[in-house]
Amino acid sequence: MFDLIVIGGGAAGFYGAIQAAIADPKLKIAIFERGKTVLGKVRISGGGRCNVTHAAFEPFELSQNYPRGQKELLGPFHTYAPGDTIQFFEARAVPLKVEADGRIFPHTDSSQSIIDCFLAETRKRGITVLKNSAVKQIERSKDIANGWRVTTMNKHYHSKKLLVATGSNPKIWELLKGMGHCIVPPVPSLFTFNTTDVRVKGLQGLSVHARVDIMPKTHYDSKILVQLKSKVEREPLFTEEGPVLITHWGLSGPAILKLSAWAAKELNDFHYVFRIRINWTPEYDLGTMTGFLSEVKMAEAKKTVLKSKILELPNRLWVRLVKASGVDAHLKWADMTKDQLRALAGQLTECAIPVNGKSIYKEEFVTAGGVDLKEINFKTFESKLLPNLYLAGEVINVDAVTGGFNFQNAWTGAYIAAQAIANG
Repeated sequence: MFDLIVIGGGAAGFYGAIQAAIADPKLKIAIFERGKTVLGKVRISGGGRCNVTHAAFEPFELSQNYPRGQKELLGPFHTYAPGDTIQFFEARAVPLKVEADGRIFPHTDSSQSIIDCFLAETRKRGITVLKNSAVKQIERSKDIANGWRVTTMNKHYHSKKLLVATGSNPKIWELLKGMGHCIVPPVPSLFTFNTTDVRVKGLQGLSVHARVDIMPKTHYDSKILVQLKSKVEREPLFTEEGPVLITHWGLSGPAILKLSAWAAKELNDFHYVFRIRINWTPEYDLGTMTGFLSEVKMAEAKKTVLKSKILELPNRLWVRLVKASGVDAHLKWADMTKDQLRALAGQLTECAIPVNGKSIYKEEFVTAGGVDLKEINFKTFESKLLPNLYLAGEVINVDAVTGGFNFQNAWTGAYIAAQAIANG
């Protein structure tokens, strides 16, 4: 018999249990974890360093990093935001540091610091942690009014309140669906783009600040985007600007990962076969680049196009783009025709690359989907359908771009749910 059962021994589950125990030390609390170990995703996150949160301290700015949940999280972020997260850990002798890109890590650069902090807190506050306790059934308790009976493989447990923080767990989603909740079908988010395009193949390790567009289906049969006449056909579905990293299998980096999050549903509908348009020089468009190259033709007339260094691009990429535009290796700028100038400008600013498949980003796996946000009261993170049932973390249809934002959703939701549980 417990006052609170937390299902899920991950970030949101531990944080919720600890915050509830802080708010009301008298609560009898248990965490149920299906696996042999707890906090597995915390351990591998950020390459083992644990990207705890992000230095986006203004709630509106913070909310803009959530493709799903942007509107719903704005209010909660006014209650609990990255500054509160930092204060929690630093008050427990886990100092954090802000890196140049805004990501926040423990000073130790080790996720073990976060794990040790949570385990110490659960011991200190008398929270029971039950491993190898996969939940098979959730139903109303006959012994507690509006309470719950939670069944594992061979035991029944009763609790006044329930916090579900199981992340992307299909079995728990199925249980919640059976209890009346609507589950938005899950699709992958935060993944890299697979391509064998000759312009980038073999250039792994190169990083370029670029603008990347995901193009509509109408482009799939067109090899050269600049030849398309229809303006509607040329309008991108999604656009992102930032570092693009060329990898062994294709394209990664912040711009690609953000696109994978914002376009998660659409790219799943496309079965991950689609086309992107890359502007390797986002300060230019096709017209202004053509004009610039015409000026270069006059100023650098005697130089060979292939060996020219006229833009801040890695030399190996420049060579690939020049060759892709059909320019001979020995051609001089003076001999470039208008069509050749425009073709090169097209490769630089409207480079059409086919994508065929995706890869998981490092060891991190984020899913878009989960309990429909319309069914959650975001002042308490309580279910609107089932009193005394609370939900936090990725079990609900919230996901974020990379950079510590998914963890902040877990901390915020778990904190608010814990306050409601302790004070209810």
